[in-house]
Amino acid sequence: MELFAEHGYDAAATAQIAQRAGVSEMTLFRHFPSKEALLLADPFDPLMADSVRARPEHEPAMRALAQGIRQAWRQLDGESTEVLRGLLRIVAGTPTLHGAIERNSEKTIVALADALVDRGVDKTQARVAATAMIGGLSVALLDWAQSEQTALDVILSSALDVLGGE
Repeated sequence: MELFAEHGYDAAATAQIAQRAGVSEMTLFRHFPSKEALLLADPFDPLMADSVRARPEHEPAMRALAQGIRQAWRQLDGESTEVLRGLLRIVAGTPTLHGAIERNSEKTIVALADALVDRGVDKTQARVAATAMIGGLSVALLDWAQSEQTALDVILSSALDVLGGE
């Protein structure tokens, strides 16, 4: 993050990043398959999926996703929120990263779709719902990252209300 902030995403070399982290470049790529993944690796996916699985059985897919994600996001602390804003600002401000969130969202979509399937939702419908949810949240999060005034919980709540049909 520091190197990306200091030099910009494109100018920060993976060798520099590895050196700053105190590891070899080979080790860096064992943990992160690409330079993009350094910014967008999401350890939050299992928590969101578990929250979706725990939603009431009768809830429609989009509502279960919205409410499950809302519940999971409440667990983010202030420091994590600011780190997320910094990451997303780098993504939003770097032309070579436009579309990066979408390219790196497949694991999230699969985790959420699997959670819906576990709840009895048809596989195709689950994938459609999860893809729509992540697409909508990506727009909201990028807008939030470029704003100084809106709190994360406000923008997420609003986006999840729309996506969940409320």
